[in-house]
Amino acid sequence: MDAEPTLDAIDLRVLRALQTNGRATYDELASAVSLSPSATLRRVKRLEEAGIISAYVALVRPERVGLTLTAYLNVRLEKHTDSHKRNPMDAFRASIQGWPEVVECHALTGDMDYLLRVVVADMAHYSRFVMDTLLKHPSVQDCKTSFVLDRVKSTTALPL
Repeated sequence: MDAEPTLDAIDLRVLRALQTNGRATYDELASAVSLSPSATLRRVKRLEEAGIISAYVALVRPERVGLTLTAYLNVRLEKHTDSHKRNPMDAFRASIQGWPEVVECHALTGDMDYLLRVVVADMAHYSRFVMDTLLKHPSVQDCKTSFVLDRVKSTTALPL
């Protein structure tokens, strides 16, 4: 495995500027980080090739597209059983890839195995997802839900 690339102060300025405005032109980016556009382009390409910059995306406000309910679900899986031909965690991980309501999934330590962030249109949609999809999955033993009342802070920017 390759060693992690060393990031200098200019790389960090480039990353901070791109996190603020991923659509900035190389001229705008160069001005923001005090480099020439060609040097900026080389830096960005190097950061992309190293996998430090993984994608450029449009961030969509869920409520503006009819997805008004966000929930966090703690999910506990069944432990290994003879009825599963594969590990329950592997089966669960494969299944969630096809569930569009799940926008984030994290493996956890502690009592629960996974934390899901689910975004849906309303409570009826949420209920259908939980009852018809999540709880019918053979690996799922239990889930506990917390609903988002208010988004106090939401950012994709890392503290660089």
